Amino acid sequence: MGLWTRVQEWRSRSRVAKVDSYMRWTLYVLPVLLPAFCTLSVIGDSGLTRPWVLLLGGLFTLQGVLGITVFRRSLDHYLWKKPAPWWPLAGQGALLVVAIACMVITFLRYGQEYASTIGLFLWNGSLSVFGPYTLLARKIRRFVAACAAISLVLGGIVAISGAWAAAALVAGLVFLMAMWCVSVVRMSGWMLHVMWELETAREAQARLAVTEERLRFGRDLHDVLGRNLAVIALKSELAVQLARRGSPDAVTQMAEVQRMAQDSQREVREVVRGYREADLHTELVGARGVLSAADIECRIDDTAGKALPPAVQSVLAWVVREGTTNVLRHADAKRCAVRLRVVAESTAVLVMENNGVREPGRDPGSGSGSGLAGLRERLMVLGGSLTYEHRANATFRLTAEVPLEGVLPADADGAYGAGDAALPGKAVRGSGLVPVNGGTA
Repeated sequence: MGLWTRVQEWRSRSRVAKVDSYMRWTLYVLPVLLPAFCTLSVIGDSGLTRPWVLLLGGLFTLQGVLGITVFRRSLDHYLWKKPAPWWPLAGQGALLVVAIACMVITFLRYGQEYASTIGLFLWNGSLSVFGPYTLLARKIRRFVAACAAISLVLGGIVAISGAWAAAALVAGLVFLMAMWCVSVVRMSGWMLHVMWELETAREAQARLAVTEERLRFGRDLHDVLGRNLAVIALKSELAVQLARRGSPDAVTQMAEVQRMAQDSQREVREVVRGYREADLHTELVGARGVLSAADIECRIDDTAGKALPPAVQSVLAWVVREGTTNVLRHADAKRCAVRLRVVAESTAVLVMENNGVREPGRDPGSGSGSGLAGLRERLMVLGGSLTYEHRANATFRLTAEVPLEGVLPADADGAYGAGDAALPGKAVRGSGLVPVNGGTA
């Protein structure tokens, strides 16, 4: 995978995924870089005349490198309940014990000459052990008790050499490091857990909203058609019986059936129109509220909106809805502007522009989604068109144009969907979804 591909993949991630990666790699890299830099500084200062210090730095650097996998699996266990890496963590603990033994020898050989460097080594080595452990522990009080016991044991190992001050220093540093892991590593894991829960809840809320809308539509259709179809069935059966007897009342009953069928057809059209149509003013107000809640500055200019025919307002409302969804879904925008104008008193032009596009080289009309394709179909019904272009500074502009001449009234046959493209009196002038200036999104 090339570097540019990785950059594109990073830009396409959600904000939660980016924060997750940042926190993870911070925990991964710190235990590796600091011991490595300190070891290099010792080499530059004393060369190879301090082999025990170099060995100690190499051990802690190796522990940091091996700890990347342990950290990753521990975070996955904390966030997603995956198997806990107890055996790799035990290996990290064994490396820490070996490193502390080297620390004892280092103090005996060189005294306090490299005390600060060795203390930093111990700090990072403890992070590689207690950091994952704080993510695996179920209860904090058990973790604190275990860390206190481990600190005393490690301090006792150092005290065997008779260096009581060094033993107290090791025990104190290890315990402080364990407590620091609780406040930093465990807190980072908790924050990621909360953020992923919110992301999951938001996706579930979106799915529930779609389900609720489907249920509402099904309920409305049932209320409209249920009674009428039952009456039609009964009257049709009665008309059959009367026709068999040669009664002229059969014609009357069939005329009543015809009337009820026409009423049902009209009521279904009203339900479908109410389901498909959207209110432009409501969508603009909703877009402002949603974008503002996401810390996106939203400027709206819709002075010409109220003067537009209802059919034009409805189709432009869908453009606003889909455009707002794309800003939230495919961009890390800081600003968004919506402008509605009537050009030459014959064409309504709606322009949505936002910055922060994650994938400037991606064509929005080539994906698996049907949002822009659906807008194209709605606009083509009224002879309109939809264009898009990428501008400087990762800015994306979506433009919808709808002619005002020859627009059918709001109560014309059918709603503004793909199936109405061939309705009489609705000439298709627009070219659909078109990238302008030869650009791709």
